[in-house]
Amino acid sequence: MIRGVRGATTIKKDQEEEVVQATKELLDEMISANDLDPEKVSHIWFTVTSDIQSAFPAKAARLIAGWQFVPVMCAQEIPVPGSLPLCVRIMLSAELDKSQKDVQHVYLNEAVRLRPDLGLTNKK
Repeated sequence: MIRGVRGATTIKKDQEEEVVQATKELLDEMISANDLDPEKVSHIWFTVTSDIQSAFPAKAARLIAGWQFVPVMCAQEIPVPGSLPLCVRIMLSAELDKSQKDVQHVYLNEAVRLRPDLGLTNKK
């Protein structure tokens, strides 16, 4: 079954190294928590808030061995007033042998505030 795996993190400053490092950390956590195999990943969508312009977060996927052939796309979040600043979000679609409720979504740093209703966030 194709499942969506969500994740989000925040950065302190819009700098290329920070965007890529924080995104790689998030992807690593998502991969580990869900035992993801790149051969079973359909694609990954990365979005950023409008205050992030220094780097494409998808660059982080290229730093993980075996993930260089996974299709990736970046986009900008809609600028909703009061939304969480300096935020990178990920929607990863993969074939998983898990039920919807067993998928582990990962939220790091200030992004833990995005989905407190799930009770699935990883605090950092």
